[in-house]
Amino acid sequence: MDIRVERAPDAPAEKDPAEIAAPVAEKRGWFHFSPLNQRRWSIFKSNRRGFYSFILFTILFFLTLFAEFIANDKPFLVKYDGAIYTPIFKMYTEKQFGGEFETEADYRDPEVKRLIEEKNGWMVWPLIPYSYRTIKLDLPVPAPAPPSWENWLGTDDQGRDVLARVIYGFRISVLFGLFLTIFSALIGVTLGAIQGYFGGWTDLLMQRFIEIIGSLPRLYILLILSAILAPGFWWLLFIMLLFEWTAFVGPVRAEFLRGRNFEYVRAARALGLSNVQIMFKHILPNAMVATVTFAPFILGGAITALTALDYLGFGLPPGSPSLGELLQQGKQNLQAPWLGLTAFFTIALMLSLLVFVGEAVRDALDPRKTMRVNHVATGS
Repeated sequence: MDIRVERAPDAPAEKDPAEIAAPVAEKRGWFHFSPLNQRRWSIFKSNRRGFYSFILFTILFFLTLFAEFIANDKPFLVKYDGAIYTPIFKMYTEKQFGGEFETEADYRDPEVKRLIEEKNGWMVWPLIPYSYRTIKLDLPVPAPAPPSWENWLGTDDQGRDVLARVIYGFRISVLFGLFLTIFSALIGVTLGAIQGYFGGWTDLLMQRFIEIIGSLPRLYILLILSAILAPGFWWLLFIMLLFEWTAFVGPVRAEFLRGRNFEYVRAARALGLSNVQIMFKHILPNAMVATVTFAPFILGGAITALTALDYLGFGLPPGSPSLGELLQQGKQNLQAPWLGLTAFFTIALMLSLLVFVGEAVRDALDPRKTMRVNHVATGS
């Protein structure tokens, strides 16, 4: 009897997980949005005023981050005696350019310019050859000087270039607002989550504490602390943070009070998940909608608060580039309208852009509009 033994076909070789994941990643893209977030993004872009305001605000803020390369009293490059120097990154003494002093070289000084030119040197200056603290001593008229080809927005009452101070002031105002908004959100969201999730005495005691904080005369306390403590960016941020975090507690607390009784939360408890996992992994993503909606308006409020404190003289240290201080100079120098008008239009533009962005974010996160877009997309 003839018995034939057939060999089983070779098993296919195992594929590398990276090869399997590559087509999926290529199909979805490395920054893939979920269908819900795609609908939200389409709603945000459909609000043209808010979308273009977001682009314009982002461009302005990005440019001010490199203010030292736009407005500076130090050149980018200096060629002297065949060598290349970068004063914008490193400090050089006047003696290194043939001078007599060991102090930092003043590149706007005619003597320093002459020493560099004698060695067949040259200097490459930023677009605005003035920093926010540069005092122009050779003004043709007493300060504040009106706008000119050298000072496009004029000078303030100390002979400093207004445009340079606006660029640096825009940056410090937005950075102050961003830091205050982020830190306030971290504190407010955490405390609001604890209140809403645990409820009971925890919620009651913390709510009474927040009511006490809210009933305090914020402006007077800010003025008193600003007068006692040495003024500074971080001290002022800390003082404002003592009160600003309460704005995020209410919406987050309400979302956690509502969400802690949902079926998926009960199922998570039954599976043995800890309270921290349930709070920050399952409930918090739903509560973040209200937080993100509030963020642009909190940012605008923080910028307004800093401007008001600087206007009253209780804000940043004297000499700092501040829009509020520029407003104060406009009030004291009514014969120089370019001071007050420049500060006013800068603040108005900044806050208007933030309000438009906030409205677009609010519409994008509105569940009713999101569901309407979903019905239109599916044809139901």
